[in-house]
Amino acid sequence: MNETLIYTIAILVGLGLIAAVVLYFVAQKFKVYEDPRIDETEARLPGANCGGCGFPGCRGMAEALVKNDDISALYCPVGGAPTMKAVAEYLGKAVAEKEPQVAVVRCGGTLCNRARTNTFDGARSCAVEAALYGGETGCTFGCLGNGDCTRVCNFDAIHMNPETGLPEVDEEKCTACGACVKACPKNIIELRKKGPKGRRVYVNCVNKDKGAVTRKACSVGCIGCGKCVKNCPFEA
Repeated sequence: MNETLIYTIAILVGLGLIAAVVLYFVAQKFKVYEDPRIDETEARLPGANCGGCGFPGCRGMAEALVKNDDISALYCPVGGAPTMKAVAEYLGKAVAEKEPQVAVVRCGGTLCNRARTNTFDGARSCAVEAALYGGETGCTFGCLGNGDCTRVCNFDAIHMNPETGLPEVDEEKCTACGACVKACPKNIIELRKKGPKGRRVYVNCVNKDKGAVTRKACSVGCIGCGKCVKNCPFEA
């Protein structure tokens, strides 16, 4: 009985050793080498994993930074210039200077400027509403006001103003990750350079209707008259 038990234990130990050796050689055979600089580079990134750089998270960005000799086209909007400078110094590569950006909402059609012509009785989602019809006002280009942009922001940088019905961007919190830009089905949110002293010049309307149709739908809608161009003393 004791001999049988000893033989059984010996066989199991032998099989275990054989399996361990086989697994070791298999692991060595199919081992994938990963550049240790990727971990170091990822540690220098902010870790927001917002996708604003165009990659699936900071890990993907770190891999691209390490593998590409030319990283001038790569940029982390959350970390900005300081982060890119730190990464470039570590990797010994050159990085292009880029001005900080911020999200802007190109719609001035507040609740008092755009009269409601109907009521949307469905899911409170801009994407859903835009897929079904033009919206609750006569302007089919303006903000739908359901806040899809606010829900995708990981930095609490954009909120709906209940008085105007429009989203407002907190420039101090905005990292220009572009999540709100992608979430807006009307394409009224854009990333623009912050500009000197936070000043930016842009038309606060994306309407493409004729003048009469525009003014009927929104009292502040752009009708393309060109007066702003003629009156600007700085040709801006």
